[in-house]
Amino acid sequence: MDFNFAFDQPTFWVSLLQIIWIDLLLSGDNAVVIALACRKLPADQRKIGILLGAGAAVGLRIIFAFFITFLLGVPFLKIVGGLLLFWIAIKLATDEQEDHADVAASENLWGAVRTIAIADAVMSLDNVVAIAAAAKGHPELFIFGLLLTIPLIIAGASILSSVLQKYPFLIWIGAALLGWIAGEMILGDVVVTNWLAATNPALVVPDPETQGLFTTIKPLHYAAAAAGAAFVLIAAYVLKRRRHTTVEGTVKDES
Repeated sequence: MDFNFAFDQPTFWVSLLQIIWIDLLLSGDNAVVIALACRKLPADQRKIGILLGAGAAVGLRIIFAFFITFLLGVPFLKIVGGLLLFWIAIKLATDEQEDHADVAASENLWGAVRTIAIADAVMSLDNVVAIAAAAKGHPELFIFGLLLTIPLIIAGASILSSVLQKYPFLIWIGAALLGWIAGEMILGDVVVTNWLAATNPALVVPDPETQGLFTTIKPLHYAAAAAGAAFVLIAAYVLKRRRHTTVEGTVKDES
């Protein structure tokens, strides 16, 4: 692609505004993950975790940018990613362990960064696809979109981590958001869309952002996303109830 800065073309500015909007929306997903994973770290370590998490998110987007055409067509990739995201969301929602003085700070920090890196690896693929589609062949816009994610993710994660400390119930909303994304991701896998196209062509339409691939119709898309969010909330609630019941039973036995 040639670097052609077509500032005098309306389509350039429309694409630029679309990329800014996409970044505002999609960077929030990464910021939520980073904030959830870093919420129990001490304040000084939290800042380091946020910086490392944001760096991982942007780095993964750059890597995916080089392989985006190939990755879009890999069967089961989004299914595996969606299942991983379900696991991360449930784990974050049910994590009740408090910080312990006998646990090394580096272990806590790197544990948070590991969680962030896994979730970012899952979500960055869709984020890069959206930015690449909005750039419409303008490499300068694509690079701008990737660079813009850095301050958005860092600022968003910093604000959210502070808010989560004050309002723990928001953790459940964040977990539900990850479940929503996981539901969307699984439904968007090439294996699922091709199966739907063969089973009932009315459920899919050609994807304008790719060649030869399908995307599901909006009602089915939102239904799968809502089902993913509901699954995370129900699974996390059941696991927490079971954990509390086990703890209460242990206390009674000891007394």
